[in-house]
Amino acid sequence: MASIFDGIEKGPPIEVFALNKLFLEDTDSRKVNLGVGAYRTEEGKPWVLPVVKKAEKAVVDDDSLNHEYLPVLGLDTYASAATALLLGEDSIQIKNKNAFGIQTLSGTGALRLGAEFLARVMGRRVFYYSEPTWENHQKVFLSAGFTDGHAYRYWDPTTRGIDFDGLIADLKKAPEGAVIILHACAHNPTGCDPTKEQWVKIADIIEEKKLFPFFDSAYQGFASGDPVHDAFAVRYFVERGFEIFCSQSFAKNFGLYNERIGNLTVVQKNPATSAAIQSRMTLLVRFMYSNPPAFGGRIVGKVLNSPELRQEWMDSIKIMSSRIIKMRKLLREELENLKTPGTWEHITQQIGMFSYTGLTEAQVKILIEKYHIYLLASGRINMCGLNEKNYKYVAQSIYDAIQATKV
Repeated sequence: MASIFDGIEKGPPIEVFALNKLFLEDTDSRKVNLGVGAYRTEEGKPWVLPVVKKAEKAVVDDDSLNHEYLPVLGLDTYASAATALLLGEDSIQIKNKNAFGIQTLSGTGALRLGAEFLARVMGRRVFYYSEPTWENHQKVFLSAGFTDGHAYRYWDPTTRGIDFDGLIADLKKAPEGAVIILHACAHNPTGCDPTKEQWVKIADIIEEKKLFPFFDSAYQGFASGDPVHDAFAVRYFVERGFEIFCSQSFAKNFGLYNERIGNLTVVQKNPATSAAIQSRMTLLVRFMYSNPPAFGGRIVGKVLNSPELRQEWMDSIKIMSSRIIKMRKLLREELENLKTPGTWEHITQQIGMFSYTGLTEAQVKILIEKYHIYLLASGRINMCGLNEKNYKYVAQSIYDAIQATKV
């Protein structure tokens, strides 16, 4: 029987999820998952933060709470706490009511809401993203109504660091009003962040060219273990007087991946524009998903608004970031001990969950098919997939894959 859906072709698989499926189906005892972007313990298991368990129990046991709809823009107690975490408790922009937050469906939802506003309300059509960047950046902005996407140079495969001269040259070509997507910290996928001096130069160009900075902050606190350190770039731009959007995610730093809890921080020059911005954001949310879920917001809000729980959270993110730093050190040392061709200092110079290894697609293919080590075709690995039981095997496999592809 004919169907109206008969002519639909399958879409391409999403690489990271397809890779995870292959890993789960693999029966080899040596298998290692370096693909999926989630924290793993030394035992390779997901970690529910103890402070999150406490907050969950407190939320469940609170008889004053119910399952009524939240306001369209979410829980104010949560959004205000998230905004203060990003900008600082003593932020002059918060005190002057120039900044506010909107609860969203994780960081992706914050990006989409901000992009929808810029495209549909403000008529922006041009956006710039780093090359490489998180794969969803382009798709989110194009789906929201942007029509003209451009890459600015970022990764230098020769130095395995930032091509800063190329970055600046490309931003200088951007037309007035273009939206510039900037990674707040722990750049995904490279793990390479600009220095403080480089952020100053980036801000100079954005100011000179009258561009609009849209930060993506997915790893605050998770990257270095210090939320203040990881918020430097955003706070510098705000203190300098920029109007910005910043998407925030609490997937990694709270381990709340499936709660989809995010925040869109808006910083403006005049608090008188808040009502108009919020009213248009309200309509956009209503058209897309009506209003956000409550549970994740209540958990994060409870933790951030309680000095005791907040300190426990700080201890947890220190544990996670320290383990990642340790794995970087061990992997680099082992690669160098094996005299693996190439240079490997970038492994420890990078920060956050991901490392852009510099491995080629051919080498990645060997690692997956012969050694059962799963990583993205770009050579990006999740450092959390390493532990003291497997890092030597991974290093040896990388050595072998490089040797097998030597010309």
